[in-house]
Amino acid sequence: MDAAGQFHAEADASSAQLISWLLQRGLEGARQDELLHGYCERLVELGVPLYRLHVAQSAFHPKYGGLGFNWFRDQGVSSEEYGYTETPNAAWVRSPLYHLLDSGEQEYRERLLDSNGDSRFPLLNELRERGATDYFAAGVILEKRAHFERIDPANTPEGVLISWTSNGPDGFSDTDLRLVRESLPQLALALKSAANRQMAGDLLQVYLGRDAGRRVLSGEIQRGSLQQIDAVLCYFDLKDFTALTERTPGPELIAMLNDYFGMAVAIIQEHGGNILKFLGDGILAMFNLETPEQSAEAGLDAVVQMRRCMEQKNAERQAQGETTTGVTLALHAGEILYGNIGAENRLDFTVIGPAVNLTVRLSGLHRSVGRNIILSEPVAEIAGHTAHDLVSLGRYMLRGVSEPQELYTIYEAPA
Repeated sequence: MDAAGQFHAEADASSAQLISWLLQRGLEGARQDELLHGYCERLVELGVPLYRLHVAQSAFHPKYGGLGFNWFRDQGVSSEEYGYTETPNAAWVRSPLYHLLDSGEQEYRERLLDSNGDSRFPLLNELRERGATDYFAAGVILEKRAHFERIDPANTPEGVLISWTSNGPDGFSDTDLRLVRESLPQLALALKSAANRQMAGDLLQVYLGRDAGRRVLSGEIQRGSLQQIDAVLCYFDLKDFTALTERTPGPELIAMLNDYFGMAVAIIQEHGGNILKFLGDGILAMFNLETPEQSAEAGLDAVVQMRRCMEQKNAERQAQGETTTGVTLALHAGEILYGNIGAENRLDFTVIGPAVNLTVRLSGLHRSVGRNIILSEPVAEIAGHTAHDLVSLGRYMLRGVSEPQELYTIYEAPA
């Protein structure tokens, strides 16, 4: 074999080695950051003078529309999320990757060594100032489309955009780019696999809750698979909501719900709680920490913070002329059944049991007891010597409970 033949054989072997590794990592379910770190390290080991890699990947998420990953040879991988915007920001519109989408080109290369003037892309001027010598970008669409169908940069299909930057003395060689091009489909496929699993996890957690989402994704999907657990249950319920629906326009009502719910969910999750259900104008959550005492304390901390934040939020909404309402907060501790209930083709990961019903009933007693925070006797007993000042409200008969129950509230001195 002559020198040229040996050179091509070595290049083929390098390409086959990288492709095999990408397919294996894709089959193993590697995360995007793990995959990209290993891919870049292997390119460097194969002699590619890679300085920077950037990946922009579409996402299916209620909060953001894309993911970005950056690898630098001396820093490793970092990631960022791209939120939804009505109009694209200026930096994105003036980038080489936007140009790829807008022009319909499959590749873009600019040898920064050869340029006597500034690039039309500000990013490339910045990279040149940092020592970059060559830039290559390519895109892969990960869904079936007609060849003539133009891509709208403001509404991109599922896909991935990737750029490779070199700071080698001569930039990328033809062999370097051949290796990049030949392994690109496998890289895109592995990234799609990782993104799909992340998307499934994100959406399950958004729609089912963090704990239930993790359980479903890990395989708890059989109808009737239930777990019996002890937990502290919390019910957040907006006051006079029925009357509000009659006098408040729909969009304004939804905006109000999102405002209050966003605050409450953040606080519950901050204290280790899991959202179980949105029940119209209410939220059912549970605290199931390592010990019952920790669960009770977390629940108490959460309801106190929610009450304070409701007061602050209502003051803000009133100042802006927006509709406001109050809230009742109930805590109860008991045994619940937690798992899959429903039909074979429509399941719900939920909770059932007398403790759930009693928690909701406690909230409905706020007029009778004159308090907006109501705690059951089991919560007070579990909490023990809590830092919160628990005050008895007396004993009450509750529907479905044979014996009268002592109820409590949390006393806070006026500020």
